[in-house]
Amino acid sequence: MTQNNTDPNARRRRARCTVQKKTFGPVEDLETHVRSDWWQTLFNSLYLKTDADLLDDMEVTGKEVDLIVSILGVAPEEKILDLCCGQGRHVLELARRGFSNVEGYDRSQYLIRKARTRAQKDNLQVRFREGDARKLPYPSDTFDIVTILGNSFGYFDSTLQDRKVLEEIFRVLKPEGRVFIDAVDGDHMKKSFQPRSWEWLDRKYFVCRERALSADGDRLICREVISRIDRGVIADQFYAERLYNKESLFELLTASGFSSPAFHSTFSPVSAGTQDAGMMEQRILVSASVEKPWPLSFQAAESKKPMNIAVLLGDPRKEDQVKPACVFDDDDFDTLEKMKKALSEIPFMRFTFFDRHETLLEDLKKRAAKIDLVLNLCDEGFYNDPTKELHVPALLEQLNIPYTGAAPQCLAFCYDKSIIRGVAREMRIPVAKGMLITGDSDLSKLSLSFPLLVKPNSGDSSFGITQKSIAHNREELLEILEETREKMGSGRPFLLEEFLPGKDISVGIIGNPPTCTVLPITEEDYSAVPEELPKICGYEAKWLPDSPYWNIKSVPADIPEKTRKEIIKSCLALFSRLGCRDYARFDWRLDAEGKPRLLEVNPNPGWCWDGHLAKMAAYANISYSGMLAAILEAAKERYGLGTTGKTELSRKMTETTSRKSPAEYAAEFEEEIEASSMDSEDDRKKGVFSNSSDTVQAFEGL
Repeated sequence: MTQNNTDPNARRRRARCTVQKKTFGPVEDLETHVRSDWWQTLFNSLYLKTDADLLDDMEVTGKEVDLIVSILGVAPEEKILDLCCGQGRHVLELARRGFSNVEGYDRSQYLIRKARTRAQKDNLQVRFREGDARKLPYPSDTFDIVTILGNSFGYFDSTLQDRKVLEEIFRVLKPEGRVFIDAVDGDHMKKSFQPRSWEWLDRKYFVCRERALSADGDRLICREVISRIDRGVIADQFYAERLYNKESLFELLTASGFSSPAFHSTFSPVSAGTQDAGMMEQRILVSASVEKPWPLSFQAAESKKPMNIAVLLGDPRKEDQVKPACVFDDDDFDTLEKMKKALSEIPFMRFTFFDRHETLLEDLKKRAAKIDLVLNLCDEGFYNDPTKELHVPALLEQLNIPYTGAAPQCLAFCYDKSIIRGVAREMRIPVAKGMLITGDSDLSKLSLSFPLLVKPNSGDSSFGITQKSIAHNREELLEILEETREKMGSGRPFLLEEFLPGKDISVGIIGNPPTCTVLPITEEDYSAVPEELPKICGYEAKWLPDSPYWNIKSVPADIPEKTRKEIIKSCLALFSRLGCRDYARFDWRLDAEGKPRLLEVNPNPGWCWDGHLAKMAAYANISYSGMLAAILEAAKERYGLGTTGKTELSRKMTETTSRKSPAEYAAEFEEEIEASSMDSEDDRKKGVFSNSSDTVQAFEGL
């Protein structure tokens, strides 16, 4: 006995077996234990466990969707918002049936992550967002239909808060839009609720429930004590739901502005696994419509009154050091004409073009009051100086004119390739091995492996990167540096990077956090380039039609799914970290083992009709005009300027991810595993877990 009492290992074993107290014990008044914001914490992994008999029953979900489609007469093109969507079961079922403009919104971060994971698993292009139903992030008059399903109405402790939800729904619905609510049948529940019940959830978990009416008789108070047979009580939680009947729902809907509330047959889900349906036992189905005028902005659009868009361009009158002859040539003017033609195809917009940089500031000042938005396509930089690309948005910031694309700080970051390498390494995003060198750098202790790529540390458009930028030994390296410094200036810093032999990869993103759209990933096809030439997409490929590199083509990337996901996740994290806006492109290359390495980040990437971004859009069946419209729509949504209608992109693609770094993704993954104590040990051993926040719902027409 003495030895056992002093054995530290024995104490640790006993400590592990001790069950931490997680219950209130007997409670006289359930209502006093209900927090006003109980819904902030209840909807987690245990919620899916306790209600799995109904929430994970595809047959029940299918019947519910059948009713919605039948009652509302839902058309495939209608835009639908499922409010309080939970893990997205109704949204995903609608998407499976071909309803392409459906999205979900819920307060629970955990359930939204689950919804995104399931959408990705089923290869469904569905949008999910997290937030409070009382303050929706959507512009007015956005949706044709809003639903509140699965008994998700009446959670607040005041009817005024429930009314706020309905008033927000009224605001975001279009004129003649419809709302559909599936709520607990209050009259039935008051008469038939079970004061106490319990059920097995699986072989290890069971739940005991207590229920009682609130003091005013308007809410049902519920308590769930969840236990695991080998750990004891793991949760003791309280919640409440308001018991509406048809009369009180009618009054609330009409007070919130809705017209013609109509009640349909009650719904009672029947599931093979249901033991205690609780408040899901019998529900009221009610629909109502919105009668309100279209806003003036829509009326203006309907009357063909366009939005005034100012397009900023490089100055064709001035020298441009990046171009082969340092001047705008016929190809440049042809590109401009194609861009103007594509813009002319976008409805409800009037475009005015500004390209005279000497008078640009005064021209913008004069017209600022009449400019709704600037389409900033001046990637040449102010006065065609690439180091002054950030000056253009800086001018617009001073004039308080909204504009597309990156802000000055982002452009400054990304212009310096060494800074981007440092940021990527900090975020644990792999980059090619390399080093920054200046005029006085000592190359005698060079630790990099040949061949090496020599490129300017700052700049874009592949300026200074050619087939002659590859050094296979120290002598070639010194020769390349000497020649390049003669052309570009001796004081200019350069990057030396180990030249990677794998595929050249490009990723295009349109949109803004917390959600973005990822275009189909492309790779460079070097099959038309002579075998003896290095496989590099440099200055010749973009500017010299007589070069064999001009024949390089961008094709859909043929890479493993794991690699694709890793690249996209890193791009989305960088997009947010660097402050990219509306659109960006990321360049990668695979190493000898097929592992991706980041090369560059390009905010405000090339917008021309035959550029990388346009080619990616084309692989998603998005026209050049549609791509430009999508960039404009992204900026308009960011500034809260409303929308002019559905672009090709919004019809065919959805956004993805939240504003998180890869480290946060990993931390959430570990946190989710730790929290998921209800998962079986067998599942843990098999690794049956997925990081829901890692979801990337890119367009899958690859």
